[in-house]
Amino acid sequence: MSDLRNPIPAFGLPPSIDDIADMAERALGTIPIRLAKHVRGVSIAVEDMPDDETLDDLEIESGWELTGLYRGTPLTERSVMDNARQPDLIFLYREPILLEWIETGVDLYQLVRNVVVHEIAHHFGFSDREIASIEEEMP
Repeated sequence: MSDLRNPIPAFGLPPSIDDIADMAERALGTIPIRLAKHVRGVSIAVEDMPDDETLDDLEIESGWELTGLYRGTPLTERSVMDNARQPDLIFLYREPILLEWIETGVDLYQLVRNVVVHEIAHHFGFSDREIASIEEEMP
């Protein structure tokens, strides 16, 4: 039997890519309004694991170490002189997120939200302190 302090998780099976994507979209909707207007063009993609090319590019040995990745040109590095560029994209990696969820016991939605915020912060070129401030503003 469940009590209000420790509700039973809603998942009987591991959350799917679609489940993680739904949580990420919900999290994106909670970004403070002062930032939300700047992330309209940012898309979210969820994959099970990062590919070998991504790991090599980032010099990361294990895909289990990477829960998310921002690909694009941070706002701090953009110029009106820029030619056409690739669209901004946030990748979330389902299996490393689920492993962190299991290891930490953190609420899965909160974990996904934190990964989304962290990756959006790369879009803005924010410091860790600024990231923590954004997270404190969010429900």
